[in-house]
Parts: sequence; C-alpha cells; structure tokens
Amino acid sequence: MQSAFGLTTASAWRLTKVVLPAMRDKGSGCILYLTSSSTKEVIPNLLLSNMMRAAVVGMAKTLSKELGPEGIRVLCVAPGRIETARLLALDEGNAERSGRPVEEVAAEAKARIPLGRYGDPQEFGDVVAFLASERASYISGTSVTIDGGMLNGILT
Repeated sequence: MQSAFGLTTASAWRLTKVVLPAMRDKGSGCILYLTSSSTKEVIPNLLLSNMMRAAVVGMAKTLSKELGPEGIRVLCVAPGRIETARLLALDEGNAERSGRPVEEVAAEAKARIPLGRYGDPQEFGDVVAFLASERASYISGTSVTIDGGMLNGILT
C-alpha cells in the first residue's frame, strides 16, 4: 500500500511542491495530473490504483480552487485503454487469471470500446498538449477522459 501511495498520490504532491514556486513567481501555469479512467469507473482487480488515483483527483480539484486566483490551472487526464506496455501487461494478467489466450482477452476489451480499438499514445499526447496549452486557458478543476467512449457514466 505504501508503494502504491508513493507511486501515485505522493509523487503527484511532490511534483506540485517542486513546480509551484516558479508558477507562483510567473503568475500562471498548468499542473496536469495523469490519472486513469478508474477515477470515474473502478477497474476490477486494481483496488490500490483505484483508491490512490481518486485521491489525486481530489487533490487536483482542491488545488484548482486554491491556485486559480493565482492564474494557475490544475486538472487531470483520465486515460482509458491506451495501448502501452502497462495495458498489455494488464491484458496478460487477465488472460492468465481467466485461462484464456491474451488475444481473446484483448479482443473482448476492445469490443467494450465504442470505437472498437485501444487508443494510440499519440492521441493521448495530443489531448495532453492541448490541455497544457494557452488554447485551453479556461479549463481547470476538471478531469478529461480519453477512452474512446468506453465508460458508461454520464459524467465521464
């Protein structure tokens, strides 16, 4: 549990403490935390990740209220199934637990995404670059989901 806390919640807080003085001196900035779609719809078998990433969203919302008057935006990006080494490892773990081929597990996961595929890391990066840019200067205190329409909630 300490490791999960250190890798997610504590690391986000440490990053904030490092960048905040320069942003305050400048009178502007954007703190953007990478979380997970699990902050909006929990992912089975990822208890600690679900807990710790939700804490980062709470921190971001709090900081957006406190730092907004100083010109500093704070928000989160919640990726769904983006095709990374971590996602492939999760598919392999799910395949091992269920005794099925990893290709079958991946195909089943892709079938639950309305766009029918995993996201490309470049697509994710494009959204992050936009949110960090001046073009998104009125976006703060929220979490943007990048999931191909996967989540079922209305407030995703």
